[in-house]
Amino acid sequence: MNSHVGKSVLLVIDVQAGIDDLYQSERNNPQAESNIEKLIANWRQRGVEVIHVKHNSTEAQSPLRPGQSGNNVKPCAAPIASEKLFEKSVNSAFIGTGLEAYLRENNLTDLVIVGLTTDHCVSTSTRMAGNLGFNATLVSDATATFARVGPDGESYTAEQIHNVNLLSLDKEFCTVMTTEQVLNSIAERS
Repeated sequence: MNSHVGKSVLLVIDVQAGIDDLYQSERNNPQAESNIEKLIANWRQRGVEVIHVKHNSTEAQSPLRPGQSGNNVKPCAAPIASEKLFEKSVNSAFIGTGLEAYLRENNLTDLVIVGLTTDHCVSTSTRMAGNLGFNATLVSDATATFARVGPDGESYTAEQIHNVNLLSLDKEFCTVMTTEQVLNSIAERS
């Protein structure tokens, strides 16, 4: 378990209106946004930093392209004026954003990561956080993904994709915890 979770930065990745329009398939964790909202509220109440990351797609037809309503952050995760917002155009929150430099300049080494989607930007950013030496916690029920057909033609449910990604990240790049586990860990330290 992350021994510093009570003092961690909350990193909120790509909780944008257009995410749900990218896939025409079932999604897991319908409660992800409400859990993200709970965690943001807890961090703000404790005066601990919340950092947001937003994806600006370079693809002409993407709902996440700047200028499209889908590029907007969902209300449940909208940054307030005092919170940092980094914008990216690739799958990693650390590439081309200044996020790593900001974290290092401010001696912020412990990240609690939430957002969308588990197998894309959340996974990539979590892997990079671990590789860059940050102490990362990924909140399993505060991220979600969608069902897809693999290159083998097989259909994979959103829950299968989500769980396999969590399994490949846990204890290698991060510690996977639930929202309740994170909040309980914080309460135990108070």
